Amino acid sequence: MRQGLAEASQQSTALPIEIGFLAHQGYPPQVLRDAAMIAEISGVSADEALLKHGLVEEEVFYRALANELHLPFLSAPRLAKGARYPESILTGVAPLARGSTFVTAPQGRMLAHLLRSRQPARNLAITAPSFLEKAVLSSQGRLIAHRAAFALSESAPGQSYHGGASIPQIAGACVIALLVSFFLVFSPSISLSFCALLLSPLFLCIVVLRLAASLVSNPLRPILHNRADDASLPVYTIIIALYRERRVVSRLIAALKRLDYPSAKLDIKLVLESDDHETPVALNAIDLPGNITIITAPPGQPRTKPRALNVALPLARGRFITVYDAEDMPDPDQLRMAVATFSPLPRNVACLQARLTIDNTDDSWLTRLFTIEYAALFDVFNPGLAEIGSPIPLGGTSNHFRTDILKSIHGWDAWNVTEDADLGLRLARLGYGVSDLPSSTLEEAPITFKAWLMQRTRWMKGFMQTGICHSRNPISCLSQFGFWKFYASFSLTAGAVLSALLYPFCTGLLFAMWLLDHAHTPWSALWYAGSLTLFCAGVASIFIPACIALHRRRLWRLLPWVLMLPFYYVLVSLAAWRGLWELATAPFRWNKTSHGLARTSRSGLLQKHHANVVRTRSLKIAPP
Repeated sequence: MRQGLAEASQQSTALPIEIGFLAHQGYPPQVLRDAAMIAEISGVSADEALLKHGLVEEEVFYRALANELHLPFLSAPRLAKGARYPESILTGVAPLARGSTFVTAPQGRMLAHLLRSRQPARNLAITAPSFLEKAVLSSQGRLIAHRAAFALSESAPGQSYHGGASIPQIAGACVIALLVSFFLVFSPSISLSFCALLLSPLFLCIVVLRLAASLVSNPLRPILHNRADDASLPVYTIIIALYRERRVVSRLIAALKRLDYPSAKLDIKLVLESDDHETPVALNAIDLPGNITIITAPPGQPRTKPRALNVALPLARGRFITVYDAEDMPDPDQLRMAVATFSPLPRNVACLQARLTIDNTDDSWLTRLFTIEYAALFDVFNPGLAEIGSPIPLGGTSNHFRTDILKSIHGWDAWNVTEDADLGLRLARLGYGVSDLPSSTLEEAPITFKAWLMQRTRWMKGFMQTGICHSRNPISCLSQFGFWKFYASFSLTAGAVLSALLYPFCTGLLFAMWLLDHAHTPWSALWYAGSLTLFCAGVASIFIPACIALHRRRLWRLLPWVLMLPFYYVLVSLAAWRGLWELATAPFRWNKTSHGLARTSRSGLLQKHHANVVRTRSLKIAPP
C-alpha cells in the first residue's frame, strides 16, 4: 500500500501540477503523461489539454479536484446577486447566495495556484466551468438578454436599426411617393426621365463595382508555404447559433472535429434558444468534444440570430472569432489560413470573409442558379470589393474577426435581420477594413421555391434595414465613410434593393420604348442611348462575374444555366417586394431556413462516417 502511494507521489511530481493530483487518485499515469505532452506541443496548460481532448470528463475532473483540496463540490451553485456577466465566467469565480462564500471553477494558473497553496480558503467551493456558466446565465438572464439586444442601440443609436426609420426619413419617403405619383399622371415621360436621372448613379455604381471586381484575380486556394507550430497559434473562438437543427448537428460536430487546429485552442460555443427542445436532445446523443460549450440564450426579444451571437460574444476567449451556420462545412485548414492571413495585415483590418459555396448544387434548378449566384458573389464580387477598398456587405457565415475589435463595437445589431451585411458597412464606417480569405465553406441552399423565397425575403428586408440605418444621419455618415465609400455603401444596400424592386419594370419599359417609340429630338436620342448603355452594362455585370466564377470553381457544366439568370432575378424582385411588405408589417421576423434536406450534398458522406463514429463512442476515463 505504502509502495503504491509512493509510486503515485513520484509520478505526480513528474507531471504538471494542474493534473498531477489525479495520479494520487488512481488515474492512469500514461493518460496523464499524454495530456502533458499534448499541452507542451499545443502551448496550453495541462488541464486544458486533458479536458478539451476529452481524456477526462469535466465533472469527474473537478470532483477529483474538490476531493484533493478537501472542499465541497457544487453541481448546481446558487449564486448571489453580485455575480457578474461575463466577468464571473471568464475569471471562474462567483459569490454564492449563502453567507460570504465563493464558488470557483479554476483553470490554468488559478488551478495551479490552488494546488500549490494546499490550504485554500475555507469559504470556497469547487464547481465545473460549464456548471458555473449555466448558473451565471440563469441568475443574470434579464441583464444578459438586455445587453444582447440593446448594447449597440444604447451606445451608438445611429448604428442600430432599433427604432426603425426616423421621422424625416418617413416624411421624405412619403413626399417622394406623392410627387412621383402626381407627375406620373400629369406627365409620364417627364416623370420617368426624372426618376431615371435620380436612380442612374446608384445603378451605375453597382454595375461599375461588379465589372471592376471581375478584373481582379483572386485564386481559390493560395499555397501556404509555412505551417505554424501549434504552440504559436492563438486561441480561436467559434460561435454557432442553432435553432431546431436536429437534422444537421451530427454533421456539424463532425465538421468541427475535422478542423486542422489544436483542439485545446478551440473555444467553440453553440448557442441555443430556450424554447428549442429538439436540438439539445440531438446534441445529447452525440459524444461532444471537450472544447464545445453549450449556451442557452435567455428568453428575450428580438428572436434573431444576431441576438444569440451577442449572448456568446462577451464569453469569447479567443484572439479571433468566426461564425458558422448549422449546415456549414468549412475547409479543415480555414482557421490556420485565417491566422496566417491576419498576421501581415495592419490592425485596422478587422475581418476576413471566407468563400461560401453551395454544396447541394444538383438538387433542383433553383439550387443550380443559387450556386451560380453564390459563386459570382463570393468568388468574384466580394474579393474584388476587398481588393479595391470598397465597403463589403458581409455574408452571414465564415466571417473571421479580431475579437477585441468586434467586442469594442458591440458585436452585431440584434434588430437587423441581415446582421452580416450591416456589420460589414459598420466596420467600414468606423474606419476598419475587410479582406478576402480564399478558403471555402460548403453551404446548403434551399431546395424549394417557398424556402428560397422566405430566405431571400429576409435578406432583402435586412438590406432595407441596413440602408435606412446608415442613412438616418447622412452628414455624419458621409464624414465617417468619405464620399466614395459612402457612395459605394449606399449603392450596395439601397441601390441593390431598388434595382431588385424595379428590375422587371425597367426591363419591360426599356423594351417597350424601343419597340413602340423612336428618338425624335437630340435629347430623347441621348436619353435612349444612355438607357441602352446602362442596360447593356447591367446585363454584362450579371453574366461576366458568373462566367468568371464558374471558371474558377471549374463548374463549366453550369454555364448553360447562366442564361437563366435574367429570369432568376425576376424572382429576386418578387422577394424584394415581399421584403418591403414585411418591413412595414413584421420588421424583426426571422424567416428560419430549414437545413438537412439536401439530396446531393457532398458532405453527406461525412455525416455517414460520423454516424459510425458515434456508434463506437470515444473511450473516456472513468473514475477509479
